[in-house]
Amino acid sequence: MFNFEKYEEIQGFISSKNKETKIIAISKNHPQSVVLQALSWGIRNFGENKVQEANAKFEKLLTQYPDISLHMTGSLQTNKVKQSLMLFDYFHTLDREKLAIEFSKYPDLIKEKKFFIQVNTGKELNKSGTLPETLDNFFFFCKDKLKLNVVGLMCIPPINEHPSKHFNILQNMGKRLNLNKYSMGMSGDFEEAINLNSTHIRLGTVLFGERKWKKRFIFIRI
Repeated sequence: MFNFEKYEEIQGFISSKNKETKIIAISKNHPQSVVLQALSWGIRNFGENKVQEANAKFEKLLTQYPDISLHMTGSLQTNKVKQSLMLFDYFHTLDREKLAIEFSKYPDLIKEKKFFIQVNTGKELNKSGTLPETLDNFFFFCKDKLKLNVVGLMCIPPINEHPSKHFNILQNMGKRLNLNKYSMGMSGDFEEAINLNSTHIRLGTVLFGERKWKKRFIFIRI
């Protein structure tokens, strides 16, 4: 079930801070019926992590609701790029040259698309994203050579460090590159992100509840 009361509460928090943060409702691993429920409340910004799931869930809905803005928030394989361009408006995880080059092969399809470069601010070995020290070169490669419309930066802070530290790191890098859009903040740290001027927060559990695969896993263990 989509928690519209919580959505309204978060919108109220955003307004109270005089921010213009957009809420991206992360609907991955939730059925289309829950998305339809959210649509009935006027929600139009959704995020998905897998192309195949997004296609099954949103292909027809994008025709019925042309004002939907669909955000790709998961790691993307290069062989899924063309299909993803047929679905998504925003890409939050542009993280490597190979992926950027693949996007550039479809100049007609990328014209209206917007990209966030994912930065591995914590330099974690098990996490995607360009490193802070390679960000500048990667940004100018994407923007100037490949002509990708890079609008901002994205990060996922390490779980054992305070998120505000990494949100500040991301903003400092963005200012240096004259970028003003930041995809930062999830269900556990969205208030800190809003306070630090995040323009896009990615909310799943706080709006949709626990994902089904987690429930099935618990049931099997019992």
